Amino acid sequence: MAAAAAGARLEERWREILSLHARTMCEIDRELHPHGLGASDFEVLDVLASATPEERGHCRVQNLAGRVHLSQSALSRLIARLERDGLLQRSVCAEDRRGVYVALTDRGRTLHTEVLPLQRAALERMLGDG
Repeated sequence: MAAAAAGARLEERWREILSLHARTMCEIDRELHPHGLGASDFEVLDVLASATPEERGHCRVQNLAGRVHLSQSALSRLIARLERDGLLQRSVCAEDRRGVYVALTDRGRTLHTEVLPLQRAALERMLGDG
């Protein structure tokens, strides 16, 4: 009986986490929509904007997939769209021709800087202590 109750509590907590995630993503989508971005778009821009000096401002697509929690195919479509919109650029890895890097363009960096406060405010509303 106790195991069933513990399992039910665990399942309920899991559903609360999923619900909070979905509501937060929707809130971010609403905030960024007027700027032509969605939450997943912003995540890609944000990861690239925070690239370390060692990464020289770019990231391998393979590494990016794990950081933004999208499938490889969904990420490929998103990257293609962001590239068409002039927000990022792709390049082939010189050491491994199979590897592809992505980096923000000046336009992408400017847009990221512009919408960063909107995304952070949405996170604060949804996840903040107040």
